[in-house]
Amino acid sequence: MEIETRPDRARAYEYDLPRALIADRPAGRRDASRLLHVDRGQGRLADRWFSDLPDLIAPGDVLVVNDSRVFPARLIGERPSGARAEVLLIRPVSDQGELPTDAFDRPCPREWVALVRPGAKLKPGRRVRVSSELTIEIVDSLADGCRGVRLHGDRDPWELIQRHGHVPLPPYIERADEPDDRDRYQTVYARSRGSVAAPTAGLHFTDELLDRTRASGADVVSLTLHVGIGTFRPVSAERLDRHRLHAEAYRVGAPAADRLNRARAEGRRIWAVGTTSCRVLETICDVAGRFAPGAGWTDLFIRSPHEFRGIDCLVTNFHLPRSSLLMLVAAFAGLPLTRRAYAHAIEERYRFYSYGDAMVVT
Repeated sequence: MEIETRPDRARAYEYDLPRALIADRPAGRRDASRLLHVDRGQGRLADRWFSDLPDLIAPGDVLVVNDSRVFPARLIGERPSGARAEVLLIRPVSDQGELPTDAFDRPCPREWVALVRPGAKLKPGRRVRVSSELTIEIVDSLADGCRGVRLHGDRDPWELIQRHGHVPLPPYIERADEPDDRDRYQTVYARSRGSVAAPTAGLHFTDELLDRTRASGADVVSLTLHVGIGTFRPVSAERLDRHRLHAEAYRVGAPAADRLNRARAEGRRIWAVGTTSCRVLETICDVAGRFAPGAGWTDLFIRSPHEFRGIDCLVTNFHLPRSSLLMLVAAFAGLPLTRRAYAHAIEERYRFYSYGDAMVVT
């Protein structure tokens, strides 16, 4: 079959991956993952370890991380018939204009947007019994297959979710979540509760590695983007200009924007840790290269051709075929070099996806 080379076609982002290369568990130590260094200027690939990353970061460079925290959003229970049912909480139902970054900070959210399984059986009016303490009522049918649901229980909903919820591991990890996942499917710098999938490039960092990065003279800046259901969904349209991303809520504080603007004015490099950080930086960076603080929604679909104004380097994991995340990486590195990097990673048996190895594009 002829290989598609047009970057505006979804087929150009397809590749074959042996099932054995999908990581279903993390490395024994976070920074013991492998790191493929992709040098855009030289077109070179180099095999490294993630613990080598501080050696690539120059004094004065800024490392930007997404501090969103994954919550145990997957609730498993029974329908009245006794059959199994699942509810994946996406975000609280907020007042008009309120951002999920704010809604997640409210003390008792009981109304939620969720995905349910089996969808055909869980229509408005049905209930799912999770435990003697928690029942979920299906309230409404929403767009994109979502449901509006209401949590019933006498305790604080966050307490119930924390007690009965499961880590929302991605569907390609074909095992049940385990106690260790509550720690390992979470970055060490996670602070702001609200994601249903981890910003996975950050999973490789340890506190010690961040300390080494700062000790070398680099800065570490945090922002927030809550990862939503769009991360699970491949691009179905063949022409990329016909695909629309689900909007996700972000927040960037004024001190963070000030540090980024100083770095940009002084010609220092900005490193995005993950596609989520990249999307926020590209959203808030204007044509003059200045970053604006604030909170909002972004549905920015970064694909070729895209003029990157907010970042100079990208740390990322290996992504699913036909995913918007892979398209972002290819827009930054170039499609031919990205395809070569993925072919090299497969040949060298790198571990792929959320719990897998990483690459850095400079």
